[in-house]
Amino acid sequence: MKEINYKNKKLKLPYDLKAGETSTELVTRQNPFSGQSIELPEFAAVIYDKVIDLNLKAERKDSATGQPPGISEHQDDWQKVRNGIFWFRQYFAKEYMVLLD
Repeated sequence: MKEINYKNKKLKLPYDLKAGETSTELVTRQNPFSGQSIELPEFAAVIYDKVIDLNLKAERKDSATGQPPGISEHQDDWQKVRNGIFWFRQYFAKEYMVLLD
């Protein structure tokens, strides 16, 4: 796992980010279900995008094997999703409430 300095704090990232994905410039993300939008630093938006992508992949894997989402034999996949969600709750609670709750 990588760390990033943000607002004089070291944040331990749940996923490895590439050099171009670590910007602190603010970007906007929208919750596809509620329609609510919120600004967050680009590196956090990349993590959000990865959480959504990993969730979709885990759901598809469960569906393809006929298993219920989240309680299947694919717990390693779901743990990666949970790692990103827990990270958001710890470091970006407000953004978590808008985007992931």
